[in-house]
Amino acid sequence: MAVGKGWEGVVLKLMRGRDFTFTVTGAEDVTEHYRRVRLSDGGLLAEAGDSLHPTMWVRLWFQSEGKPHQRAYTLVDPDPAGGTFSLEFALHDGVASSWARAAKPGDTIEATVQGTGFTAPAPEPQRLLVIGDPASLPAINSLLDSFPDTPATLWFETQHDSDAELPIRLDADRHEIRRVGRGTGSGAALVERVKSELPGLVTDPDSAYVWLACDTATTRALTGYLRKDLGLPKQRVNSLGYWRPV
Repeated sequence: MAVGKGWEGVVLKLMRGRDFTFTVTGAEDVTEHYRRVRLSDGGLLAEAGDSLHPTMWVRLWFQSEGKPHQRAYTLVDPDPAGGTFSLEFALHDGVASSWARAAKPGDTIEATVQGTGFTAPAPEPQRLLVIGDPASLPAINSLLDSFPDTPATLWFETQHDSDAELPIRLDADRHEIRRVGRGTGSGAALVERVKSELPGLVTDPDSAYVWLACDTATTRALTGYLRKDLGLPKQRVNSLGYWRPV
């Protein structure tokens, strides 16, 4: 069923956004708070061609109380030959999570591709410094996959005991994970840990590379710290606020 996209859809169309319809082919609960939905791509991957890149995301459109809502999700394991990929949802209250919980084969969802992009750091970092949480896990995995020979340190914020079961693509020989509990809902613990531990891994601000995607307030606080206090150049910090606490 077509979903009206409102003024946001009009703006995206003017900005040359491309619309697609995805079809659900299967779904599974990874944990009680995390769900994977498999989809056919409606021609997206063939059209993307060489522009397919790590952390690539799409805008999904949902309808709630007669109004359109769009949310961004990262493509998981895109297969251009098969025209398929998955999306993963960190479940909470909200229209996107409600859709994901109920998704079954044959369901469709409309999507727009506009605004996604990734610039590989040059020079390539000697170590990836990654900060995220379950909402950004698909992008984190995509990033780790795209640097198969590069060591990485990951600060990963958790909220549920079952977050320990999430499918983080860690290589024990190259990757280190530092889990940080979110506690009562604030990202303060994560900010404190990163400020305490990350500087020791930055020997040269011009060659360090930090990829960061948490809630908007945490992302803002850490981005300011990385840029102003540690002096990392703008092009060596890739940051994006993924969500807002309710």
